[in-house]
Amino acid sequence: MFGMKKHTKEIIVNMESLQVRIAVLEEGKLDDFYIERPSDEQIVGSIFKGKIQNLEDGLQAAFVDIGLRKNAFIHYWDMIPEDAARLEEEEGTNRRKTARRKKWTPGEMTKIHPIGSEIVVQVTKGAIGTKGPRVTANLSIPGRYLVLLPGTSLKGVSRKIEDAKERQRLKKILARLPIPENNGLIVRTVAAGARKTSFARDMRSLSTILEDIESGKRDDPAPCRLYNEPDVIERVVRDSLTEDVGRIVIDSRDEYERMRDLVARVSRRVKGKVQLYDGATPIFEHFDVERQLDNAFSRKIRLKSGGYLVFDETEALVAIDINTGRHKGANTQEESIVQVNLEAAEEIARQLRLRNIGGLVIIDFIDMKMKKNQNQIFRTLRDSLRQDKARTNILPISQLGLLEMTRQRAEESIRDTTFMNCPYCVGKGKIKSALSVSVELQRHIEEVLRKRKSMKEELPLKVTVNPLLMDRLRKEDEKSLMALEENHMGALTFVSNGNLHVEDFIISHADSGDELYSSVDR
Repeated sequence: MFGMKKHTKEIIVNMESLQVRIAVLEEGKLDDFYIERPSDEQIVGSIFKGKIQNLEDGLQAAFVDIGLRKNAFIHYWDMIPEDAARLEEEEGTNRRKTARRKKWTPGEMTKIHPIGSEIVVQVTKGAIGTKGPRVTANLSIPGRYLVLLPGTSLKGVSRKIEDAKERQRLKKILARLPIPENNGLIVRTVAAGARKTSFARDMRSLSTILEDIESGKRDDPAPCRLYNEPDVIERVVRDSLTEDVGRIVIDSRDEYERMRDLVARVSRRVKGKVQLYDGATPIFEHFDVERQLDNAFSRKIRLKSGGYLVFDETEALVAIDINTGRHKGANTQEESIVQVNLEAAEEIARQLRLRNIGGLVIIDFIDMKMKKNQNQIFRTLRDSLRQDKARTNILPISQLGLLEMTRQRAEESIRDTTFMNCPYCVGKGKIKSALSVSVELQRHIEEVLRKRKSMKEELPLKVTVNPLLMDRLRKEDEKSLMALEENHMGALTFVSNGNLHVEDFIISHADSGDELYSSVDR
């Protein structure tokens, strides 16, 4: 039953006690990846009733207590729901036109939202690093086919649905739906081809959620949560179960039954696409997902052409470098470069989704002489990014040969949630060489000996170092250490400690044990 026959698209779900992993495969190739851990609270998309804690006119922003450890941040222009600021494009997300943003004068916002007043907001970006979550008062509640927009009158169809007849059909269905007063509605891209009854069922579900939110707004004291964004299993059924999905395979019987029920709510005829995996081999290994994940999150990504990409994530931006590597086969050097860059552009779009990279991205494509080739690479990347659910903004290749783009950041990248900083390099990616640490150690030994030289007696020192440095001291630095002893009346004893960081060392009095110098936690 679980041979390696490939469907157009497959969703593979791995349920583990500490995490849930979901892989979307396109012809067997990893195309998208989600991970969720019960220990990490998922708040993006959730709606809260909060209290204004502070108004910063200089920042044109406020801080809101929504009951979490860190106060939420909200721009002034996000605090007043307005139809004009609403999305007029796909999926009911909240893209705003900068030109329409009002500049609030000092004290003006205080009259509308004084400190201590209540406000209902939705999280658009989770807490990242030291920053609290980002929120907006422009609410959106996604269903399977519709997105409900409380507090607005906006109604429309996703612009990603381009067929004129289908758009017209969907607009007629939208006009007949019983939309609650003072609420807008967007028809999602996935709704193309859906039956009228599906919209009615989705509308009833969204109306129930809206009633619960309105009840909480009236009765529950702030700060409180009014609406929870569903867990990753429900979100995948809601957002990723499209017509081209051949099957969903899951390795937990309990979640298998739950997923069948969720899918049945969408369409009873696709309920049979959910399959239970009970093989002896772990599900991600059976479907070759584990190997692809290991490759996907490497710093260096090899391309079929022989070229490769290098990813470097920093706090400010992500830098991606493209290299030709072993690529051969084109008639000219320019053609070879274009071939590698074209493959790199498609792979970069995929990698951004897989890694959930957000913020500023700088791509250093291999230099091309011809402007038409640069434009071709730009178009290829732009087209490849169209299937990305996150908003992206891409600029043409600059005169310096760099392409700048941004990708919507809603939460930390997969790298940040899966990996921790190396305790040796502390996130630098490099550690000092044994030679550099030895030079630094000898400098501080000499400093300690010089300070005690006036005592005119031999100073016994115990020097504690990492075993890697000890090896260097024994084999290569013995003469220089003996010279230190002779020149400064010292007696050095070296002790190896494997628990000590390779860059750290401790100099102490050999007899009393008093610490005279330590590089630990400098």
